[in-house]
Amino acid sequence: MAYKSILTVLTDDTEVNAVLDAVIPFAADAKAHLDVLCLGIDRTQTGYYFAGATALMHDETLAQAQAEAKRIEEAARDRLGRSDISWGVEALVAQSASVTPVVARRARFADLVMLPKPYGPDLPSDAPVLVESAMFQGQAPVIVIADGKPATLNPKKIVVAWNESNEAMAAIRRAMPMLVAADLVNICIIAPERHGSETTDPGDELSKMLSRHGATCEVSLLPQTLPRVSEVLKRHVADQNADLLVMGAYGHSRFREAILGGATRNMLEHCEVPVLMAH
Repeated sequence: MAYKSILTVLTDDTEVNAVLDAVIPFAADAKAHLDVLCLGIDRTQTGYYFAGATALMHDETLAQAQAEAKRIEEAARDRLGRSDISWGVEALVAQSASVTPVVARRARFADLVMLPKPYGPDLPSDAPVLVESAMFQGQAPVIVIADGKPATLNPKKIVVAWNESNEAMAAIRRAMPMLVAADLVNICIIAPERHGSETTDPGDELSKMLSRHGATCEVSLLPQTLPRVSEVLKRHVADQNADLLVMGAYGHSRFREAILGGATRNMLEHCEVPVLMAH
């Protein structure tokens, strides 16, 4: 499988250049078409105004969201116009509650979604919704862009977080083009005794599968020496000087179809390399 349709979603005009500077080279290497969704979010909720609120307030917040979408679109068109890739731009306004179906529908028809980190001190609380919508409802693989290393179609070293789960296998299958192209794929298994492997050699079956595709693999078995699995994994990624982490996305929610679980959130918040996830 090749990545021929790539999607990114922008919700802040100040992040346009940073995100597109990361995404455009990847799309160029993949010879892919890049779709950019410029989303102005109206964070008011119809039906939840305080007493005395009027339609005028709704009109004002809607106008602000429309102006934001226009600023994002203009900045995106300016940056994309200086590239030589195939691209398209769409500007929309959505209330917070309707962001999920808007993003999910477009992610559903993308081979890959590339998004900025969803967690940080200056980010709005609905920033994770973009990642969640693309993965859980849109069923698309997502690369979360890191501040440290750029996302590349041909990473030299990849760490795969393997725990025999369906989510981890989904991520591996979606990452196959990069796994095959890498110089080395490190299959990382933390506390292997917990996963109940039916083989005496954890990681052996996955290593064989990837090797038959042409990937060069090694297996690392690590004890959980830190309180969180994500902390052990983050340290291992740094020790390996990896260019990419591939992992399953785990979620839980009674109110929505899925919300990123704590381990996934912690990994995304602190990892310094791009993370490819799928569910």
